Amino acid sequence: MRSNLLIHSFSMPGKKEGSIESQIFRLTDRVIKLTYHFKTHGKDYSSQRGLWKILGKRKRLLIYLFKTNLSSYQDLTNQLGIRRLKKLVIN
Repeated sequence: MRSNLLIHSFSMPGKKEGSIESQIFRLTDRVIKLTYHFKTHGKDYSSQRGLWKILGKRKRLLIYLFKTNLSSYQDLTNQLGIRRLKKLVIN
């Protein structure tokens, strides 16, 4: 229920729930929840593996967004407060 409220508050006009921006937002929400979980369960290695997979997927989506729509990428990283990608070489 909480994530639905966050997604609706984040939604942009003309953007669907399956858009790249909303996927990145959902993955960022999961990362925040898992980091909070690790404060009490530091040795939960299965969840740590899941966190690494989520971070990898989010990074791939951010790279795609950077290559296709730079202004949307910049807006999203500012809005979510996540680090920008390190040096990225465009082919």
